[in-house]
Amino acid sequence: MKLLCLGDIVGAPGREVLVKRLKEFREQHGVDLVVANAENAAQGSGVTLATYKAIRGAGVDVCTTGDHVYKRAEILKLFERDPERILRPLNYPAAAAGRGVTTVSTAAGVPVAVINLQGRVFMDPSDDPFKAARDALAGIDAKVVVVDFHGEATSEKRAMGWFLDGKVSVVFGTHTHVPTADEEVLPGGTAYVTDLGMCGAYRSIIGRDIQGVLTTFTTKMYAPFTIATGDVRACGILVDVDEKTGKARKIERIVMRV
Repeated sequence: MKLLCLGDIVGAPGREVLVKRLKEFREQHGVDLVVANAENAAQGSGVTLATYKAIRGAGVDVCTTGDHVYKRAEILKLFERDPERILRPLNYPAAAAGRGVTTVSTAAGVPVAVINLQGRVFMDPSDDPFKAARDALAGIDAKVVVVDFHGEATSEKRAMGWFLDGKVSVVFGTHTHVPTADEEVLPGGTAYVTDLGMCGAYRSIIGRDIQGVLTTFTTKMYAPFTIATGDVRACGILVDVDEKTGKARKIERIVMRV
């Protein structure tokens, strides 16, 4: 089976490239399931009902999130209405709204589990993601398991890849919005990449207008971080998985352009 994993969707440009290109890509490559990180979908921070509807309508099957998940109050309604299709990090406190793991079925009826985790290095405090992953796997029956590890530190993401090698089908990193060139199938059969990159404008600074970010870096003064619009791409990975064993056979980086 084919799994398509897409990086952080940043604002309107990130949504629009999926609306224009994703369905065609799914058909051309025989994609069975699409997972994308949606935490930056609404003007670069959070998810709204409208942005979620657009993303799902474009062909994304499961939306993961991260540290911006609660920036918009509408996320609470989404967790109530569509709990199996949008996640928050599993290693948040148990009382936090939403869920961090789900199992959905492809059109062919193959169950796929998706786990959403958040890192602790250079990030806001959260529970141990390694323990959360181990505990979650104990309750999952699906052979095919996809993990979004939303984190800042490449070392922590690499550690999660090795920690889960042979236990899940795919581990990918999100959050830094820059695609890494270390995609590989680890010895135990887990496809891994440190960061998928983003779906958004690459003539930017991680999806934001260049001048505003430069102003803040060079003066320490406030400047609005508006969403950039140049060189729009959707970046991620396409993974071929043996649905009977859950082992990855192949991983490749992909880019969709408008």
